Amino acid sequence: MRRNIVHSGADALIYEIRQIVALAKQIEAMGVPITWENIGDPIQKGENIPLWMKDIVSGLVNQNKSWAYTATQGDETTRKFLATKVNERGGAQITSEDILFFNGLGDAVAKIFGFMRREARILGPSPAYSTLSSAEAAHSGYEHLTYELNPDNDWMPDLEDIENKVKYNDSIAGILLINPDNPTGAVYPKEVMREIVKICEKYDIILICDETYAHVNYSEWGSIHLSEVIGDKVCGFALRSISKEYPWPGARCGWLEVFNRKNDPTFERYIKSLLDAKMLEVCSTTLPQLSIPLVYSHPEFLNHLKFRNLKFKKRAEKATQILSGIPGVKVIQPKGAFYLTLLFEDNILKSHMTLPIQNQQVKNFVSPLMEKAALDRRFVLHLLASAGICVVPLSSFCCSRNGFRVTLLEEDETKFEWIYQTLAENIKKYLAS
Repeated sequence: MRRNIVHSGADALIYEIRQIVALAKQIEAMGVPITWENIGDPIQKGENIPLWMKDIVSGLVNQNKSWAYTATQGDETTRKFLATKVNERGGAQITSEDILFFNGLGDAVAKIFGFMRREARILGPSPAYSTLSSAEAAHSGYEHLTYELNPDNDWMPDLEDIENKVKYNDSIAGILLINPDNPTGAVYPKEVMREIVKICEKYDIILICDETYAHVNYSEWGSIHLSEVIGDKVCGFALRSISKEYPWPGARCGWLEVFNRKNDPTFERYIKSLLDAKMLEVCSTTLPQLSIPLVYSHPEFLNHLKFRNLKFKKRAEKATQILSGIPGVKVIQPKGAFYLTLLFEDNILKSHMTLPIQNQQVKNFVSPLMEKAALDRRFVLHLLASAGICVVPLSSFCCSRNGFRVTLLEEDETKFEWIYQTLAENIKKYLAS
């Protein structure tokens, strides 16, 4: 073409969580049954939606208003309801004007970075969630800027690393947190979050917190929302969603809770640009928005959350028990979300290591893929080809460490046990090969 139409950040748009599916599908077609542990979809893994929740949604479907456009910023009744919920926490106070709906948080993330000045960088965690890290890298045209999560401290953010990077790089306009974290399952206490707020205030930058898993939290201290710690000086916003806590991932329904937007005219103008962008597409999906006040205020909702958190806590304990003690690996028990990240110790993985692949066609298919693959991706490909378990390499999460992420979602207890016992057996075989 006479003009290059490819965005400078196009190569950063990598989402291994789904991209590995294409490889796994080809392997499946060659005769290897696949156990899908790559993506956080509770429904696909067998979770049943409560009947009372289905009744709410089916009742809304029978109302004509659920078929109509809603307000560009989101349904007014729902936004008022959510603002009240935020204010009940006793921290930063907002109004319905501080709530902005999107077609899922993927849509929100695309807008957040798509309408941010290219020179402005957001510092995010490593390991990083791919949707956020790829969007930030694509927006800037450079590699995503990260701070370390420390596996020797329950995957807590390295506060010294954060401050040093902010202090010596004035392109950094904000810090990103994911709490509870994906992929590590870490949950940050108030003390840690308040220290990060202090850094934002000191250097006059914004704070963004992805709270997708805010209510999938089985830590001893429970859910800590950004609104509870951000105070009245730092500008920022929380990303919220119903995908994981109803769960209704197919609804594609997420929203921003914006804090202290009037404190800085630049931040206020930026938030207005997000709303202006929403106006170009009229509104976000109506039906799931209308369901939120009804589901959140239902007398069974809190019991629903407690039941799920207890379930995931037990699975996290079981999975950690099975994988802990294997020489050469490190496992930190998750406290939130529904993932476990296993780390291989430094220099333990070698390029000659293998697992037996019985299917010759599969072996011929994956062998060329391993030649230039990262060491943890080599293990993941061997695991996929040999045992049929599909996990995601940690190197795909904007991380220099070797490991993989696996879900805690399998509803069949026998199969859950089989998944983790098979992982343990194959890790031992691989490291011994």
